[in-house]
Amino acid sequence: MHRWSVGFALCAFLLATPRMSAQQYRADPRPGEQGSSNIRIVGHLGLDATGPYNTSDIELEQELARPYAYLDRTKNPAGFDIVSIRDPSKPRVIYSWRIENPDLHRGNGSLAPTYLKSKGRYYFVNGFGFTSAGPDFDLAAIVWDVTGLPDTSTIKEIARIRIPDAPGGFHETFAYKHSNGQALVFAAPQNKYAYVYDIDRIAAGSTDPAYKVEVPETKMARGWHDFYVGYDPASKQDRMYGAGGLGHYVFDVTNPAEPKLLTSVTGASGVPRGHTFTPSPDGRYALTISEPTYQYAPARVFDLKPGLEGTVKTISRPVGAWMPDWRGAVHNFEVRWPYIFIAGQSDAFHVVNFMDPTNPYSVAFYVTRPGPYLHGTGIAGFTEQRAGGRSNSMYEGVWGIDVRNADGLIVVSDEDSGFWAFKMDGFDGWNGHQWGMPNQSSAQDWDNGPDGAPRPQRVSRLTGFP
Repeated sequence: MHRWSVGFALCAFLLATPRMSAQQYRADPRPGEQGSSNIRIVGHLGLDATGPYNTSDIELEQELARPYAYLDRTKNPAGFDIVSIRDPSKPRVIYSWRIENPDLHRGNGSLAPTYLKSKGRYYFVNGFGFTSAGPDFDLAAIVWDVTGLPDTSTIKEIARIRIPDAPGGFHETFAYKHSNGQALVFAAPQNKYAYVYDIDRIAAGSTDPAYKVEVPETKMARGWHDFYVGYDPASKQDRMYGAGGLGHYVFDVTNPAEPKLLTSVTGASGVPRGHTFTPSPDGRYALTISEPTYQYAPARVFDLKPGLEGTVKTISRPVGAWMPDWRGAVHNFEVRWPYIFIAGQSDAFHVVNFMDPTNPYSVAFYVTRPGPYLHGTGIAGFTEQRAGGRSNSMYEGVWGIDVRNADGLIVVSDEDSGFWAFKMDGFDGWNGHQWGMPNQSSAQDWDNGPDGAPRPQRVSRLTGFP
């Protein structure tokens, strides 16, 4: 990084970084101490529910002109809601969809939302995970055209992706604008591959994956848990950061038909498998979560440089770690360097400063599910949750999180309490260049492609299709 970039980033950091208020995070807060003073509730929408564990992940569109969040509804009945935040202080459900014959379905239900834009049209892709104890055990995802929002009468289902030879559906999805111009969805089916779909091919009637990325090693039927995909301007590579197998893996997917393993994070103490793997915008450091997200497990920070430079075969020692409470285990996160926005299940919603990866520290929090710390449905508590019961577990609370780069709006999905929108003092938007970093995050520039990549000339001769 250039010296002027470092200086600019540090100045911006000193001016903009909020500091934790005097009150400290408590998983079971006292009245009036539910959140830090630098977090403001913008809006909250409690949802209809028959019991705990009824809401899963969330996806937020990035354009201010399209103020829509997609909120997955898990278990029974499985489906999704579209929440309009045109007025963020008054979020409202403008559209709901539920699976047919919901009482017959079993499993995790609806839990993998993402959206894409291609050729002027907007698509919502939702992954499902139903078991063979009921119908649709082979249903992996449904794709809707949502271009006409807010006119919900124009929403149109265009495809159902089924995988009969890998029942159980997609566990996670990630949408990516490739440097070659393709709008892609990376998905985690119940086998040893990542399936990569081209949304234009789906819209044209084909539901076969355009590409596949095999997990290098695994002891599970499902090889991958989830992904982050981003462009690296220094190497001019599209890179997939895959969590699964026996840890975490970085692939060069510049030619998605021929993925190449660049390095891995395996053999780390306490990390039997990979759950989540998200890098800093420059690809140097990565924040990870182990699978399962077992109690007492911290989020670990790894320096990927030795592996990417080829000085080590695999990376096994973290350089930093963070956890809000020694009893917990965080779940999902969004990186907007130097901040990490964390969905922590029973550990609540947190914002962590990541500027020094060896010493990340908390700067903000809000508890969306106050109550006893171990107050969840349990990782195998699906039967009792249907009866409205709970077990002694941390698997309840904040499931998903997303950040709108244009204005810094933070949205959260809580498994019990529904949809939340927050703002953090001093965070009014994000662009990596303001911090001396590539402008890379999970938010995609669907019109122009990745930051730093050459403008693609999309042609029909792209390879890799079966």
